[in-house]
Amino acid sequence: MAFDGTWKVDRNENYEKFMEKMGINVVKRKLAAHDNLKLTITQEGNKFTVKESSTFRSIEIIFELGVTFNYSLADGTELSGAWALEGDKLVGKFKRLDNGNELNTVREIIGGEMVQTCQLPNLITLRLCPITSLKLLLR
Repeated sequence: MAFDGTWKVDRNENYEKFMEKMGINVVKRKLAAHDNLKLTITQEGNKFTVKESSTFRSIEIIFELGVTFNYSLADGTELSGAWALEGDKLVGKFKRLDNGNELNTVREIIGGEMVQTCQLPNLITLRLCPITSLKLLLR
């Protein structure tokens, strides 16, 4: 349940090159660099709800660990894949539906920040997200 809370991207590493390799045009890349992405994550057992809110869209994604689902990125790229917990890491393994290329993502909490590492063949980007709101669970 370490991921429960609201996380806001405040810095990126190698994000412009990552988007270019994804095939995102220059105008969308410039806009996406300032998307003000906020993720609100809640977990109940194996079920996760992720609310993505940015300058360009707001969506809610609900998934179960280990269950394949389809997902559309903000630029319209369609993916299919699944998330799994590997130790303290949330690991997503996805394939693009248009060309079959892999896009793998790891989310982990390091020093109070959620670090999201996205990997394409021969290219990695980081998105660093400090927590802005923590959901406390009382049982």
